[in-house]
Amino acid sequence: MAIRIDGPGRTGGLQGTVPGRRTEGTGAAFTLPDQDAPSRAAVTGGPVGVSDVASLLALQAIPNVDPREKRRKAVRHGLDLLDVLEEVKLDLLGGGVPVERLERLVALLGRREPSGEEKLDALVADIELRARVELAKYGRFPD
Repeated sequence: MAIRIDGPGRTGGLQGTVPGRRTEGTGAAFTLPDQDAPSRAAVTGGPVGVSDVASLLALQAIPNVDPREKRRKAVRHGLDLLDVLEEVKLDLLGGGVPVERLERLVALLGRREPSGEEKLDALVADIELRARVELAKYGRFPD
């Protein structure tokens, strides 16, 4: 007798023997697989997914900045900041700091990046706070 398989997980009823085939003494016997053999097929790698594409896009978003270029920009920013501070010092000696100069100072300080030196970063933060307090006296509150 043979079993008919209609689809995944479904079997049909028993059917009669196929004419012309012997069912006894064919020499082939049904055996169970070894217990050591895996019960399911191993999962293989699938097609490239969206997460792989997202990883590539994230890598492209990382700026490829030359350390020399980064240092050059930091030096330029520092020199601009020192120039504005020198002008503020001269303005203070002359009797008052113009609001526009304080706004320029706060804008420059807002674009700074941490230097990695704790004392220097604290000093620059104090300068920014003082400039913002002076601007607040004039009723100006920059972001």
